[in-house]
Amino acid sequence: MSKVHSLSIRPRSLSSKVILLGAFLTFVVTLYTFSSSYSFRISSWSSVFSQQRQHTLCTPEQWSDGRWVYSPTSDLVNLTRSEQALSLAGFDGCAADREYHWHLGTDHEEQWDRFPKVSSYRWLPSRQCDVRPLDGAAIVKDMVENGGWLLLGDSITENHFFSLSCLLYPHVRATPNYTENPYFDRAWEQRLYLSPSSPIISEIAMPEGFSIENTPLVSFRRVDLLLNGTELDTIYHSSAFSVEPPTGSNGTKAESVFGDEAFWSLSPSEYMPTFLDSPPDANYGTLVVSTAGHWTTTALRAFRDEDAGEDAGYGIRNVLAFFKVAMRSWAGEVQNAITEYHINGGRRPKQVVVRAYLPGHENCHNIFEPTETIVPWANKWYNWPWIADFNTEFQEVLSSSEFPDIHYLPIERPGRLRPDAHASGDCLHIISGAGVLEGWSHYIWHFVTRELKQKDLV
Repeated sequence: MSKVHSLSIRPRSLSSKVILLGAFLTFVVTLYTFSSSYSFRISSWSSVFSQQRQHTLCTPEQWSDGRWVYSPTSDLVNLTRSEQALSLAGFDGCAADREYHWHLGTDHEEQWDRFPKVSSYRWLPSRQCDVRPLDGAAIVKDMVENGGWLLLGDSITENHFFSLSCLLYPHVRATPNYTENPYFDRAWEQRLYLSPSSPIISEIAMPEGFSIENTPLVSFRRVDLLLNGTELDTIYHSSAFSVEPPTGSNGTKAESVFGDEAFWSLSPSEYMPTFLDSPPDANYGTLVVSTAGHWTTTALRAFRDEDAGEDAGYGIRNVLAFFKVAMRSWAGEVQNAITEYHINGGRRPKQVVVRAYLPGHENCHNIFEPTETIVPWANKWYNWPWIADFNTEFQEVLSSSEFPDIHYLPIERPGRLRPDAHASGDCLHIISGAGVLEGWSHYIWHFVTRELKQKDLV
């Protein structure tokens, strides 16, 4: 009898193979189904799973929810020469030269006793934040490769520009030269260019058409109100804005919303073409704006109501109402310009960030360290007690989906905790090197290079 050879079958092994085969066939069918043009694609699966591990690195609110920590960068125990303020701040120098010593807080020797302490604090954001260390060379590289910054605002924004010229030094040079021409108007455009002697030039991928000599990295324009006078008068008289006229106005609107107080401002129709231009004339990626300080009842005299009294800001609530309508008009004009840029083939990313405005402090020159909480107002100086309301109104306007390329950054809290960081002659302007202005640059750099890019990936 011949021997029969049988195939030995193990039930557990067969079961495993059947399951694996079924899983493979299911995967193939799924791949085909979700690869069709009528359903979301297989790449969407990666986003589904990656959403679990992707997280916001540091929102503006998380950045602001922090504290100042004592962290000196120098062994100097007192200031004996004005140039020592640079090393105390951790700067190698500053490219800009307009009101150089005023910006550094060294123009009044009787106030040098606040050094080195005023330059010895750094902002520590909340533990939720994952932010790169502040690095001037890295910022310069990003600005060249991905677009520089166009800063629009009042003299507080000029403070920011000067700080940037220190932070980015020695990789940038500045124009115009105010040392040689001290009578240049303050509203003249100030610019930072890539320095031809910067040691990082060989590491930078230059965009097509970029000129080291002619393409600015950072520019500042004095634009107090973001809209020009004609535009604001038009809004004031339009049906889009209605408000109860001040006492004694005979129930009619004034001929102009403005009084005699000087201000500097431009129309978006003037600065948006510059922002959207291409190398070699421009290479901006981010428009940084801030406004509120000049929205007062003295500048906008039509709203002045003496009978309302100091506690009511002499009619400041009407200014607030006007501000909200004007900022909605501004946002629409700016967003339309960016949208049209892309429709017409513009490929470079263009984004706008609105930095919350920072009011001043009372009694600032008698305070020599940061506070842990925001001190309530004792007086009704200027429009300072209502700046938070202006910020809230602007943030509410920009919360609309109508303005996808305009982003509001409520990052004023670190500055509200630094009454010690003001310029020697007033309690509004901020000195460079105290950490407040540098913190603005740090977060804006993070936001445009990390937060916005992460949103694009989701």
